[in-house]
Amino acid sequence: MSNLEISRAQRLDQKVVELLPSLSRAFAAKLIEDGKVSVNGVAQTKAGHKIRENDDVKIDYDEQELEQIPDIELPVLYEDDDCVVINKPVGVLTHSKGAFNPEATVATWLRSRTKNMDGERAGVVHRLDRATSGVMICAKNPNALKQLQKQFSLRKAKKTYMAIVAGELTPAHAIIDMPIERNPKAPATFRVGANGKSAITEYKVGQVSDTYSLVMLMPQTGRTHQLRVHLAYQKHPIVGDTLYGGESADRLFLHALSLELTLPNRERKTFTAPLPKEFKQKMAT
Repeated sequence: MSNLEISRAQRLDQKVVELLPSLSRAFAAKLIEDGKVSVNGVAQTKAGHKIRENDDVKIDYDEQELEQIPDIELPVLYEDDDCVVINKPVGVLTHSKGAFNPEATVATWLRSRTKNMDGERAGVVHRLDRATSGVMICAKNPNALKQLQKQFSLRKAKKTYMAIVAGELTPAHAIIDMPIERNPKAPATFRVGANGKSAITEYKVGQVSDTYSLVMLMPQTGRTHQLRVHLAYQKHPIVGDTLYGGESADRLFLHALSLELTLPNRERKTFTAPLPKEFKQKMAT
């Protein structure tokens, strides 16, 4: 192949997105890996496969499938031209991870509100686990997304969570400063480990019953599963967190109570999602 031909070559995943602009690059790559894309009649399974201008690319995919994602309503705490703040319910996924998922998520709900953004994570500033409820802020345009994400990366966004944990957590007020790494024995989970990334959580114990403690958590870093891992390591796992040794319950008792940050309009605000009633009921049992 000549240098001129190489310069004209295009990645297959780029071509798929060009042919079907409604798809994200990640989803295009997933289609290719699944053997759904052929070049000149031959299925190709590598997203980086180089194609030339006259190659015949066929995609075994019906765009109408995207219309199967149901509409959902999410509780809005605040909204302006740049962002929207919601109280995410338990069970709602923040966004899908590449493969087509006909499930409503925060990201699919957000699509009708965003401008000049695409992909399955469009407008998502930060994420809450599916099982966690509470305050989430989303961006409506690229500028707002950049400004808000920068505050999270620089730790200028202050997050407060509430959790119910097993037993009585002592001392009543402390800082857990323990690095977190992926658990090689169970790659979907994380653990405290010397080779991990810095992870810092301040906590204050509130109400205490014979069985549980209601705890306020102020993470100073934002590692995946940080609060769950830190509390499990203290031998006080979050109630409902069976992944990290917690007792079985109707839900994960972890709630993003408040979020303080500066909006793109330069106004510093704190947003609060009230503690769900099941937290009070659990502490009363």
